[in-house]
Amino acid sequence: MGSVRWAFRCGSWTPGRSDWLFAARCIQREEKDRIGQFVFAKDAKSAMAGRLLLRRLVCEKMGIPWSEIRLERSPRGKPYLATPGKVSSESDLAWSFNLSHQGDYAVLAAEQGRQVGVDIMKTAMPGCSSVLEFFRIMTRQFTAHEWSAIQSAGSEHQQLAAFYRHWALKESFIKAIGTGLGFNLQRVEFHLPSEPLTQDRVLHQTKMHLDEEEEEDWVFEKLFETAAMSYHWPHRQPAECLLLHFVFCWFSILFFALTPSIDADGLLEESLLDADHHVAVALGPADNTCPAPRPPSLLPPTTFTVLSFRELIDSASPLTDEDPTYWDSFKMKAEAPQRQKDTHTST
Repeated sequence: MGSVRWAFRCGSWTPGRSDWLFAARCIQREEKDRIGQFVFAKDAKSAMAGRLLLRRLVCEKMGIPWSEIRLERSPRGKPYLATPGKVSSESDLAWSFNLSHQGDYAVLAAEQGRQVGVDIMKTAMPGCSSVLEFFRIMTRQFTAHEWSAIQSAGSEHQQLAAFYRHWALKESFIKAIGTGLGFNLQRVEFHLPSEPLTQDRVLHQTKMHLDEEEEEDWVFEKLFETAAMSYHWPHRQPAECLLLHFVFCWFSILFFALTPSIDADGLLEESLLDADHHVAVALGPADNTCPAPRPPSLLPPTTFTVLSFRELIDSASPLTDEDPTYWDSFKMKAEAPQRQKDTHTST
């Protein structure tokens, strides 16, 4: 089965006129128009990178020519592949894919024969309140055990990192089981190992409790790295994420296989792209035609490949004519809201 993990660093991407206009020509017109409506350049760049990552995946891994790729959105606004599927050279198993972008990165995760979801976060000081007030607002999102772990982490920054780590695990789990606003976040509780995360080290000690029962077969792996849209089931973020996404982009990587009854035959990894960014990837039910999965202990660590802009567009071909006014509009945008700039500077 195929597996893809790609990342693109939007935060350091400063596209010139030719690059921005070429990128705009390589996505569908309605997506180009949607991206053009973003108020801030940071959001426009993240969305553009996300569309290019997705189209690159469909072109390179599914064998669909760039010009034939058709992405549409569900009534809930979630993208899906509308182009008729083709058999890949690797196998006839369908690909599932998920994209997320926050902070400095856009990340794509894709898996053949399994559903996949992704979430991204960054450790940063809250821009609208103190850490204490921020935690008070978010009290109901974690269990007493989780709050104890968060608030005993050390400094305020360490507590925030622990907060975002727990949030990433919960959000990834919710996306994996395909629920959204109706899921009580306190039903799932994570028990983190006492052993600290270290670079290039994979751990398996994190435990998940569902409805106060430990899922003993779950395996949690943590891997630090210096350098993740699904067409099978929609991703829906809890309303609380709308607040969190303004203040973090701490990435956690989360892999696990789920059956509809939430069996625990799976794998969970957490990974840092850098000191602040954590990406979460959740794998859903395996296709019935898949061979029996290997035990988690035999699975290699899944790492992300950080692509350059040239690599991002190396399979791209223009779909529309050049629109000079699109650059004129983009270059007038502020990079980010002033509050986000101030928060970033203070951390």
